[in-house]
Amino acid sequence: MGLTRADFNSNPYQTAAQATQFNTRKAARQTQAGASWRHLFGADALGGLLRESQVALYSGDRSVTQWQAIPAATQANPRHGGGVVDFDRAYSGVDARLRWGFGPVELVTGLAQERQQDDRRGYENFTGTGASQVLGVTGKLRRDEQNTATSRDVYTQAEWTLNPDWVASAGVRSGKVSLRARDAYLSNGDDSGDLSFSYTNPVAGLRWQALKEGSRSLHLHASAARGFEAPTLGELAYKPDASAGFNTALKPQVSRQLELGLKYREPAFAVDAAVFDTRVSDELATLSNSGGRSTFQNVGATQRRGLELAGRWEPARGWRTQAALTWLDATYRDAFKACAGTPCTTPTVDVPAGNRIAGTQARSAWAELAWRDSAWGEFALEARGVGRVAVNDSNSDFAAGYGLAALRWSQQWSLGQAQRLELTARIDNLADRVYAGSVIVGDGNGRYFEAGAPRTVWVGVRWVHGL
Repeated sequence: MGLTRADFNSNPYQTAAQATQFNTRKAARQTQAGASWRHLFGADALGGLLRESQVALYSGDRSVTQWQAIPAATQANPRHGGGVVDFDRAYSGVDARLRWGFGPVELVTGLAQERQQDDRRGYENFTGTGASQVLGVTGKLRRDEQNTATSRDVYTQAEWTLNPDWVASAGVRSGKVSLRARDAYLSNGDDSGDLSFSYTNPVAGLRWQALKEGSRSLHLHASAARGFEAPTLGELAYKPDASAGFNTALKPQVSRQLELGLKYREPAFAVDAAVFDTRVSDELATLSNSGGRSTFQNVGATQRRGLELAGRWEPARGWRTQAALTWLDATYRDAFKACAGTPCTTPTVDVPAGNRIAGTQARSAWAELAWRDSAWGEFALEARGVGRVAVNDSNSDFAAGYGLAALRWSQQWSLGQAQRLELTARIDNLADRVYAGSVIVGDGNGRYFEAGAPRTVWVGVRWVHGL
């Protein structure tokens, strides 16, 4: 649980009183396994056209129970899902692809499928009433449903070497996302629903080797693509008019991206740079939040444009410096209305065109100076800076920007027989600065701010056997 502006300014490391009152906590468990198989074909496979096949699959499960600080009176609404979130998730996926060769053209074709199923329950976070009421426990059932999301895709991507200096690429991915909810808690209405979205996303690019002189090289590239993002099950779950079923008025977000970039390399120096422009139509945002149910709306167009710059320099033997810089202008291009707080049945706060998208950083930078010696190990000084962050779409408040420094040392020793021992120690936030390390975007109770860690010392030991 985050802190309000007043609480953060008073004591950023305090715990909100409501968190203590309801003993807020989370229990989580997750397992995952995956495997991949790759086969290289001989020169005679399908006349030499088929080069490689690859199959990758994964499967896992995740269980979460979270006790939240939602007042008992708020849960009196019969449509409220309760103050305890409890779900069991099973997920899996498979991707199969073939790589072909047609002279100067390399072609990849494939198909993919992913599936996620949640058995989701909600409970009251209290038992009893009046003087005998106990908070922060698991009470009566208030929600019981099964949610399923499935995606199926086919794709192809080609790369054509036009000549030694020019390479063109193009691809397309087409698929369908299916979302389904089956409600088993029917005393407050049936919120079951089915909805699916289809899409076809193309991409094209061009790469030019502008310089190749010994170990020095310069590559320039340009690309254009279209993207697609379907509403999630949580965003579709409820209708603004409180009637049962999915919010079928929601449309998927569609993006169009352009990027220009360069890569320069020489033995002791490297630079990567890129400029990009992403324009999204039908961006999703909160419409209402009342009675424990949030509804969403499409708010029009947004734009994210920026610059990414990274470099590496090795001025002398054993010395290395690296740096990265990002500038991002992320804004709403259309005006809309947002909620002022919770409860909110109708948005009343104006969000004008040009406002910054909440949670995005306009500037961020990182740099490192390191020295390595075979006997003493590697010593490094790191610095990181982040610009201020809007906590809501109305931009009524911001988490201040900050700069942090860290020290790092590492060393490794060979133990023979393909074994080695690695030791790492670091001190983060050297100056012990107070800062908001993250924000809870659009929190309906104004608890946006989460304090970053104070000065921290970390030591790690790692034994490696094998490669």
